[in-house]
Amino acid sequence: MSITEENPSGEELRERYKIERNKRLRNDGPEQYLEPTGRFAHLLEDPYTKIEDREPRKDEVTVAIIGGGFAGLCAGARLKEAGIKDVTIIEGGGDVGGVWYWNRYPGAMCDTAAMVYLPLLEETNNFPSAKYVYGHEIHAHAQRIAETFDLYEGALFSTTVQEARWDETINKWIVKTDRGDELKAQFLVMGTGPMHNPKLPGISGIEDFNGHMFHTARWDYDYTGGDRTGSPMDRLSDKRVGIIGTGATAVQCIPHLAKTSGDLYVFQRTPSSIDVRNNRSLTDEDFNSLQTGWQKEWLDNFATLQSGGFADKDLVKDGWTDIAIRIRDRIITKIQDNPGAELDDVWMEAFSESDDEKMNEIRSRVNSIVTDGTVAESLKPWYRQLCKRPCFHDEYLQAYNNPKTHLIDTDGRGVERIDETGIWANGEHYELDCIVLASGFEVHIVHSAHYETYGKEAESLNEHWDGGMKSLHGINIHGFPNLFILGLAQGGSLVANVTHNFSETSTAIAAMISNCLETGCETLEPTAEAETNWVERLQIQDRGFLANCTPGYYNNEGHETTDRDLFSTARFPDGSVAFFNYLTNWVNSGEYEGISFN
Repeated sequence: MSITEENPSGEELRERYKIERNKRLRNDGPEQYLEPTGRFAHLLEDPYTKIEDREPRKDEVTVAIIGGGFAGLCAGARLKEAGIKDVTIIEGGGDVGGVWYWNRYPGAMCDTAAMVYLPLLEETNNFPSAKYVYGHEIHAHAQRIAETFDLYEGALFSTTVQEARWDETINKWIVKTDRGDELKAQFLVMGTGPMHNPKLPGISGIEDFNGHMFHTARWDYDYTGGDRTGSPMDRLSDKRVGIIGTGATAVQCIPHLAKTSGDLYVFQRTPSSIDVRNNRSLTDEDFNSLQTGWQKEWLDNFATLQSGGFADKDLVKDGWTDIAIRIRDRIITKIQDNPGAELDDVWMEAFSESDDEKMNEIRSRVNSIVTDGTVAESLKPWYRQLCKRPCFHDEYLQAYNNPKTHLIDTDGRGVERIDETGIWANGEHYELDCIVLASGFEVHIVHSAHYETYGKEAESLNEHWDGGMKSLHGINIHGFPNLFILGLAQGGSLVANVTHNFSETSTAIAAMISNCLETGCETLEPTAEAETNWVERLQIQDRGFLANCTPGYYNNEGHETTDRDLFSTARFPDGSVAFFNYLTNWVNSGEYEGISFN
């Protein structure tokens, strides 16, 4: 079927989406990516902090937190607020910040408004400089949290956990690291975050290139010049630079490469959806009217709109809330026009119509910005907006109007191979001085780690979850006493603003640990019945939407999602706001229903 309308909709659009999806399906699916080994083993190392020799720690702590990103920092802050001072963060990087410690590529910034993305703004008396802030400011905020709550005290940086094992003879967790540490922790909090190690594209010949090559997660400013605060990359002016990937990271760094490279070649398999960002600086006028508790109000407002709820106003006003409001308003209109209609049917109609409208606007925006018609057509995304991580940028599309920026669209096939001097794509060879790999990170919505955790009777967490994740509130696990997980799955599941999940969960964790210590208990653990009841209460996500999406990490690269995965990523049926409210009431009751304290 050919697409003849400028703004197609309905079945015609579904058919185009299907055609584009099928072009991109690969037999190897998620196995197409490689772990960093050989030439790329350095991607697992830290180029930013020199590792100093130190004596291994063999002491006892009240709480050990694995991970120094926003998950671990939120947990540490809430524990300190609760009066628990003996807290040790264990972090593989040389400083706090998590992904914002590692990601220093040019243009790195949050794609959710800083007023809701940056946690603990009120508690640290900090206001972001802009609606969307750059990575160096986000990293500085992480450091501010650590300083405010004395989380640097006793922290183990440049240290990787190798094993966590529950010792039933002393009712403590034994945490072993690659630095010889053996900590005995009464409580263990896992804040490893949804993104871990960089992943590499499985392209033939990737090891053969004789020029310079690096991953965006370890940007090489020694080669490019410039720095992460935005100084021009002046050493690229005579270089032919190729970048593989056009996802969220590439969208942010390509404008900077386009400005400074001698020639920039962008190798595209699937274009990203690029909506308006409308970033702006924030001034005192934005903050003067804020009252105590303002950030919780903003967080609840954003999450409410993301959950299809009703709010008097949209405080954030961004692309995330725009699509949510469109869907909500259509639902209202349809229910008014069709009394008695099934809500599920109404929601699906409203979603489809709103998404068609939004994506047609996004494709029209490409036409309005990109001057070359052929390039513009190649930059148009043919899938539903939430099939891939939506992107928002005001300079990305404009970069293709630079005559030195060359889009190499592979029509879904991807790069063919790499050789000693460059990249092959569409049967043509492109000689390059430098190749930038923008292939992203390993992504884990369900808790995952590069170490094993052993609970009662030495059962591993992987064994325990063989049939899928089981938990109470996505936080506690039967058979794993005094263990807490900070994540998204089986809880708030708010993907649009991941840090909100961490903040709410951390408050509950601090309350549970405080209650245990205050009542003289040694352990707390969910009962098997409570865990089962919680999991049965959750809503299994429908296969349909993501199954029909263009391949990406949201849908296992287009391969069938297993029953285990669907079970693991089940969510609270009434949405993230309802879950956060439920969790707050659960804590405030003081009963901690489902938890056994001993």
